[in-house]
Amino acid sequence: MPCAATIVRKAAVKADRVVDTVTLDYAARNRRHATLRGEGGTEVVVDLDMETTVNDGDAFRLKDGLLVQVKAAAERLLEVRAENPLRLTRLAWHLGGQHGLAEITSDAIYIEDTPAFAELARGQGCVATPVTRAFRPEQSLHVCDHDHGHHHHHGHDHGHAHHDHHGHAHHDHGHDDHKHDHAHDHHHEHGHGCGCGHHHGHKHDH
Repeated sequence: MPCAATIVRKAAVKADRVVDTVTLDYAARNRRHATLRGEGGTEVVVDLDMETTVNDGDAFRLKDGLLVQVKAAAERLLEVRAENPLRLTRLAWHLGGQHGLAEITSDAIYIEDTPAFAELARGQGCVATPVTRAFRPEQSLHVCDHDHGHHHHHGHDHGHAHHDHHGHAHHDHGHDDHKHDHAHDHHHEHGHGCGCGHHHGHKHDH
């Protein structure tokens, strides 16, 4: 069975190299690994090196250089429109917060046809009409894990600063009780230019 490990984008697809066509919905166009059967009977094992979206008109490249071209399948969607464009903008913002997929055009937003999204659209004062068409939602950048880890790091820093602040607040109520522990936590004397972010007019005794 032919194996495909790479994708040829639509602009580079040569018609004379296309041996078959396969029609896929959006979910199938995002799978790295799959076994597909073309309209002409060609079976292909897809084994891509990285996660990517195969768009309408792209093609899977077989090892012998031949291509199996992809067509975007028609799917049940909701066509969302509003008299006030601001309502569509707000809807798009809410969809992003819920990790919903959305295809944005100049005068409408196309979203997955689910009761929850239909209710969300109505709640934003929009009109949602069921339609059947190819789904080409906006592509997101795959940097979530890195960004979340980065934010977590900053969250830790803020937590540490919060701890420092409260540690010094206790000084007014009897710093001597915490003198030893505080010194070991920081391993340095507080003073001007110590870099801890606080202005101190005192020096801890170690």
